[in-house]
Amino acid sequence: MMFSYLRKKGETQHIPPLAQVRMALEMNFVNHVLPSAGVSGISYMTWRLSKLHISPARATAAQLVRFAMSYAAFITLLVIALFVITVDGNINRWVVLLSLLIIVGMVGVTFGGIYLVSSNQRSEWFSDWMTNVVNRIIRVVTFGRKKDTIRSEPIKKFLFELHTEFLTLRRERSVLIRPYLWGILFTAFDIAVYMITFWALGLVVSPAPILIAYGLASMAAVVVVTPGGAGVYEAIMVSFMATAGIQADAAIAATLLARVAMLLGTIGLGYVFYQQALVKYGKQSTP
Repeated sequence: MMFSYLRKKGETQHIPPLAQVRMALEMNFVNHVLPSAGVSGISYMTWRLSKLHISPARATAAQLVRFAMSYAAFITLLVIALFVITVDGNINRWVVLLSLLIIVGMVGVTFGGIYLVSSNQRSEWFSDWMTNVVNRIIRVVTFGRKKDTIRSEPIKKFLFELHTEFLTLRRERSVLIRPYLWGILFTAFDIAVYMITFWALGLVVSPAPILIAYGLASMAAVVVVTPGGAGVYEAIMVSFMATAGIQADAAIAATLLARVAMLLGTIGLGYVFYQQALVKYGKQSTP
């Protein structure tokens, strides 16, 4: 998703495909080990891409495209899943209602984000508001020892760059087609891992409830401080699939097997490449 956007912008001709794969694994490692709603990965990849002469604004825009297109792809697949479970009379109707609420919520957040970044004035207002709220929370938590911990200027600069990139994307919508298709493939492959683990246990399961459980668990993992949302992620996956009619013992076994395989592959390979990148670029000064 990210590199297809950069390719369209003419930024990746000097980056070999295998190097792009390595950087993707490095970013996944950072996001899993330092859970921060993806912010740690954005920071790392902005630094990493700067070593390859890609500007911070363009690097950030590429990652925001990755977020947006994975989001759009998931909503598309979620709508299809909702249709499938609605037609299937064996699925709990509360599951159907929850799926509908998720779709409405995600669409609402999407349009809210578009509304925010489409206006520089609204972005500046949001920067000031967020700065005040966060500083107040920090003052309460530290009993007044820390006052102005964060400043609004860096946030305003970031949102202004985001606003500028949004205007460019609105004029060049075609650059989003490939990242969107990659987003569909990415989500489908993640769901396929769970389906394969069920097959290994001798069960054939519909991908629709797995997709909805995956979405709920992924959203919860964003705000959990454990690596990759470990613990909460699995609990939500198992609970939802059991509610949807999948055998609880099979849901537990398949979820744990799939998660262990994913995390070992991501964190294991990502750690190696991450350390190599630090050794190569970590001590170089940036002009």
